Amino acid sequence: MKRYGLIAAAVALAGCAGVAVAQNAEGEQQAGPPPMPQPVTMAQRRAATGGEALYVEYCAMCHAANGMGTGLLARRRDDALLEQRGDLAAAFVVIAARNGIGNMPAIPRGEVSDEDLQAIADYLAAGPHGDAQ
Repeated sequence: MKRYGLIAAAVALAGCAGVAVAQNAEGEQQAGPPPMPQPVTMAQRRAATGGEALYVEYCAMCHAANGMGTGLLARRRDDALLEQRGDLAAAFVVIAARNGIGNMPAIPRGEVSDEDLQAIADYLAAGPHGDAQ
């Protein structure tokens, strides 16, 4: 019975934590952290074709502005967004994707074909793509 009371108290406390709004002395709301970037999908990149479209489909979920891969790369590099880098060789992209690198898992041929991966690698190697999100 005591356990259920602790669980209920924890749930109530967690619910209240999300309701609080920071205010300054004048009662105005203070600015919080910036909003999360929107996910990159084909809906935002309707004109994308070839390697760019494949990148958005297979890679952007982790390597766009709000992706885990970008966050992890940002710990080691200033230019963590793959599309904005100009130093990626196509062969490196293929090897990194097929074998995995760091926390990135290996991407098998059953998920991304050799042809599609080469198109993605060629697109990234042609960077930087400054207009990419």
